[in-house]
Amino acid sequence: MFLTLGTDLSGVDAPASDFGFLLHKNPARPQAIDVTGGSAHVFYPEATADRCTAAVLLEIDPIGLVRAGRGKAAGGFTLGQYVNDRPYAASSLLAVALGKLFRTAMNGRCDARPELAARAIPLDVHVPALPCTGRSDLAERLFAPLGWTVDARPVPLDPEIPGWGDSRYVDLRLNGVLRLADALHHLYVMLPVLDDAKHYWVGSDEVDKLVRAGEGWLSAHPEKELISRRYLAHRRYLADAALERLTEVDGLELAEESTDEGSVSLAVERRTTVAGVLRELGARRIADIGCGEGALVGDLLKDPMVGELIATDVSVRSLLAAKRRLHYDDLPDRQRDRLKFLQSSVTYADERLAGLDAVVLMEVVEHVDPPRLPALAHSVFHAARPAAAVFTTPNSEYNVRFPSLPAGNYRHPDHRFEWTRAEFRTWSTQVADRYGYSVEFRPVGPDDPEVGPPTQLALFRREGTN
Repeated sequence: MFLTLGTDLSGVDAPASDFGFLLHKNPARPQAIDVTGGSAHVFYPEATADRCTAAVLLEIDPIGLVRAGRGKAAGGFTLGQYVNDRPYAASSLLAVALGKLFRTAMNGRCDARPELAARAIPLDVHVPALPCTGRSDLAERLFAPLGWTVDARPVPLDPEIPGWGDSRYVDLRLNGVLRLADALHHLYVMLPVLDDAKHYWVGSDEVDKLVRAGEGWLSAHPEKELISRRYLAHRRYLADAALERLTEVDGLELAEESTDEGSVSLAVERRTTVAGVLRELGARRIADIGCGEGALVGDLLKDPMVGELIATDVSVRSLLAAKRRLHYDDLPDRQRDRLKFLQSSVTYADERLAGLDAVVLMEVVEHVDPPRLPALAHSVFHAARPAAAVFTTPNSEYNVRFPSLPAGNYRHPDHRFEWTRAEFRTWSTQVADRYGYSVEFRPVGPDDPEVGPPTQLALFRREGTN
């Protein structure tokens, strides 16, 4: 398989041959490294003051790949282990080779030309045979939002027999003005995503790789869910963890500050309101589902009337952050015995949460994909079936009152939707009717006469309870 990466450094006031410094590969000396199942070579077809192109040639030995345990075919097709497209088409094999060949460049380091490494420069990439599993416009959808001009031409099955149509491969050319480190990260992530396959086992360590490579661009990418899912071999729990970590790293959450000088932030007012509702209910056994970093848990732990407090989140990272925030290990024994941390997903039934006085889903429901909302309702109102449930969620009508929020944008990049007041009431009423609950609605924050409050709260009470 083959890939070229070139530049003319036009407008940068540097000879194009300085590209070799950025890549940490001398244009005058071809280099090679061993990789799984073969070897990777770097050489320069051209390296002048006007134009410089680096080529990566990956030679794969199918027999060596199988012997290394990385090329076994699925479904018992023995011959498929040896006769396939791995030696010819760009894939995770090429991505791994890029990571090994250009590790320092991917980190953005160049001691010889540090100012050049930090600048966006004109780049062009050519991948003659790239699998494009799925729709033919997938390469455009993945690379264009990152600033690339994309030319992805389908490769025919046989140029001599047009009737056979196109293969699943494209001849990909990218042009753009980007930092070299960013360009290499884009390729490192997208090559296996487009192929929709990896030649090695995908575990939790791959989440770390994706977070590092995707920092600064993946959390804002319109196809971030598809990218994460494919990169992590369709393991949903890994993809969810990666997306949450990317959001935390990039710090893209909207700061919901109060619009009234001297008043508390909306986040504080929301927690205060929820805690007040729980006191009103007289709830002693409470679960904060989707607790995040434990801000509400910390407030509830101060209430001596709360006898048992369960903090759950799908993210282990968030649970660890919550423990640190609350100084869990240093808490007095009496308080620590009241508090329990559980990893759990809001869309799956968890018997450990059954029969509580109250559960809280504060700013959680909008992070769930709409097709999974019935599963959320079933897990909360049927499996857990608490005496009461408190939901809060943004009121999308109020978004126009946030001057820093562009029109049409959600308050958080991980929000799957944001409901109007009517939409939230409709969903809540239908859920309450189905599972035998009553529901009432309350505002959180200033109740604007035109667009309502910034946060809307629904209090569900199980019928037959006080």
